[in-house]
Amino acid sequence: MLGDDAELTAAVLAAQDGDETAFRTVYRAVQPRLLGYVRTLVGDPDAEDVASEAWLQIARDLGRFSGDADRFRGWAARIARNRALDHIRMRGRRPAIGGDETELTGKPAESDTAGEAMEALATDSTLSLIAKLPQDQAEAVVLRVVVGLDAKTAAETLGKRPGAVRTAAHRGLKRLAELLGADPESAGVLDALPPPREPQGRAVTSAGVTQTRARTQKDM
Repeated sequence: MLGDDAELTAAVLAAQDGDETAFRTVYRAVQPRLLGYVRTLVGDPDAEDVASEAWLQIARDLGRFSGDADRFRGWAARIARNRALDHIRMRGRRPAIGGDETELTGKPAESDTAGEAMEALATDSTLSLIAKLPQDQAEAVVLRVVVGLDAKTAAETLGKRPGAVRTAAHRGLKRLAELLGADPESAGVLDALPPPREPQGRAVTSAGVTQTRARTQKDM
């Protein structure tokens, strides 16, 4: 998981009240996985720029978000996906993705637990393989397993039914297991990933839109 849910929920609420330190906490908790998701959509060269655009919108619209940590992750993922799809439409196609996932292998923040650091390492080892899956499977796997959304929230992000997302994630994980099985050095990586989340309660709706002061990547 992306840090403690209660702490992330509290940080989101404080950020909505204008606490810049809290917003940086939210950014550090969510950005690495969100960037991984964007990379599966647009590729490494453009992922940082697309993610930056997403965070500018998140900062601008945060004042009208309503929900807990789970809902925030889904809301942020939906914004990132929309920015990525806009980028793909401008460029014309989804790229072949390979590569450097060093963004996720940096030294963990003091608030990170050992389990989170291990999870990040395992995720780093699989992102380039996830990007080789069909797009529907890649998105379902990243949203469910890497970003940490439950099936309902992932389905809302993708505009699909939860059952379709579960099926795509299952097929994607099965294919990943086959790919990892072909690489002895990667054995056990899937087992180290957190299990897909399931809904814990009624969804809280959210809507995007204005924040009095837009934050920049420099602020984060």
